[in-house]
Amino acid sequence: MALRPVDGAGIAVAAARLRRGGLVAFPTETVYGLGADATDDRAVARIFEAKGRPHFNPLIVHAPDLAAHRAWAVFDDRALRLAEAFWPGALTLILKRTPDAPVSRLVSAGLDTVAVRVPDHPVAQALMRAAGCPVAAPSANRSGRLSPTEAGHVAASLGGAADLILDGGPCPGGLESTVLSLTGDGPVLLRPGLVSRDVIEAVVGEAVVGPVEAAGPAPPGTPPESPLESPLESPGLLAAHYAPRAPLRLDAGEAQEAGEALLAFGDAPASGYAAVRNLSPAGDLTEAAASLFRLLHELDALGPAAIAVSPVPEDGLGAAINDRLRRAAVRS
Repeated sequence: MALRPVDGAGIAVAAARLRRGGLVAFPTETVYGLGADATDDRAVARIFEAKGRPHFNPLIVHAPDLAAHRAWAVFDDRALRLAEAFWPGALTLILKRTPDAPVSRLVSAGLDTVAVRVPDHPVAQALMRAAGCPVAAPSANRSGRLSPTEAGHVAASLGGAADLILDGGPCPGGLESTVLSLTGDGPVLLRPGLVSRDVIEAVVGEAVVGPVEAAGPAPPGTPPESPLESPLESPGLLAAHYAPRAPLRLDAGEAQEAGEALLAFGDAPASGYAAVRNLSPAGDLTEAAASLFRLLHELDALGPAAIAVSPVPEDGLGAAINDRLRRAAVRS
């Protein structure tokens, strides 16, 4: 594994690696992604192996613009309006695959859908245009662990599993993309992220529901959870995900055990904790989203007995922050 700067030579080397079936970690406006040529079955399979990722968990296909994505995804009027409003940007759309889609079936976990996004980051854009291929790219970390927002996070999590890391500095957004499914009658929010539900609703002109609302009540006798081997429609749906090594305690107030660290928000009380980091002393949710994974990495590296987390409001970006925190608190 080599860290490369994001100058012209570094982009050229990274693009050549992708074309030869290699794995390249690169920054986006959300988190660092672990990229492979999305049309190469063997390269895509290497992503799953490098991350220890279950094959029923699909990947997002990245391309530099909407025109490229139309070769493998079916865009209806809603999808076109959303793409025009939010691309490039932190919105992933789940759409039906075109009948002759050239991207690997592995990225879709065997489903007839494909997750697509146009990242809004100069390094990601330069890499995709230089490589000349769609890039399948989940977050560049071991499956289920903290997402990487800096090149050092990638190196610490993946070791030599990535052939090359493009070091583009910290990711400005700090949270993964919003994932919206348009494969049914109405839009379904599968993963909250940097693009909020209300702004999506303003563009599509209809209500956006969550996956539980869309599914409706389960028939009598239905098991509480689907088998783990069932394909997921979207990345980010596993109950246990985004986890540090230390256990997380949510909605914390006072410290409960010796050696416990605190991830605070706003003016939450912080006495009695072995270490404290604050997502945003001013209570700014945008700042908190950008800081979330970086500060969790920092606290986890201290080896605390546990990490307590102050309450974060559900408003706006708070919904995405709390989604990550709740999944991180589930011990697999």
